[in-house]
Amino acid sequence: MTLAAPLALLLLPLPLLALLLPPRRPRWGAVTLPPAILAQTRIAGTGRATRHLGLAGLVLSWILTVLALSGPRIVTTLDTLPATGRDIVLVLDLSGSMEREDFDLDGHRVSRLAAVQSVAARFVRGRAGDRVGLVVFGDRAFVAAAPTHDVAAVAHVVETSVIGVSGKATAIADGLGLAIRRLRDRPAASRVIILLSDGRDTSGVVDPVAAARKADELGIRIHTIALGPDKAQSSGRDDDVVDSATLGQIATAAGGEMFRVRTTDDLRAVTAAIDRLEPSAAAAPPMLAWRELWIWPAGAAFLILAALLCARPEQAA
Repeated sequence: MTLAAPLALLLLPLPLLALLLPPRRPRWGAVTLPPAILAQTRIAGTGRATRHLGLAGLVLSWILTVLALSGPRIVTTLDTLPATGRDIVLVLDLSGSMEREDFDLDGHRVSRLAAVQSVAARFVRGRAGDRVGLVVFGDRAFVAAAPTHDVAAVAHVVETSVIGVSGKATAIADGLGLAIRRLRDRPAASRVIILLSDGRDTSGVVDPVAAARKADELGIRIHTIALGPDKAQSSGRDDDVVDSATLGQIATAAGGEMFRVRTTDDLRAVTAAIDRLEPSAAAAPPMLAWRELWIWPAGAAFLILAALLCARPEQAA
């Protein structure tokens, strides 16, 4: 058992301070009573044992009240929640080319990032039981959400990611490397990286295929999703071309699959296919909860005070 507010126990000696106060002298003199009334007063007076019993009740009620204020509680372990035993890290491209508006979503022309956010967030929310994380990359990569069972929180981060927060180049290898470091020491039976990109590696100093081979050595599977058109369209920019060959090599090197996505329907189909991955049985970490016990000493103190108050009219009778 532990106490939520142990400092409250410092209140225990507070009533003793009353003994240190100087006695209070009455402001008026004594009252002279007729003999008949004085005799009745003596009869109604309480005995020494009764007074001691009342004092003990007050002391006990004070101790119980202070104990209740200290917040006694015990920790209990709830039943473990079922989980898949899979760790999934999404690696999301936030380079400048993701701003291109060449996807149709619910009848509206949207950017590649907006299409990915809509579908990927839905995918993440459907992975209850998995530990899901998010790595984003541009010029450099960083962990936007550490792997967690709170898939709703990760989905929110996916929906609120913005282009330019990590630069506008495409450092695919850096993103993969950071995701691999997050998963390499995990004991999960299944560890998966899902790479979503629309371009070629233009910033990383490491070969992304070599990073995929390293992932395969560690038992980490990588699926890649290539977004956008096959070639640069009206802009004529080379960085808008999807390097499907490299993304395919990454998936092959790490035992995964490469999916080619040109429309929002393709993207939904791909996430549905990944969503059907066979889970492996495991158990989520046990959940701990506090069982509050303050109500018991508080209730006992109330009953003692109520008993003392009810006894006073009987003594005066």
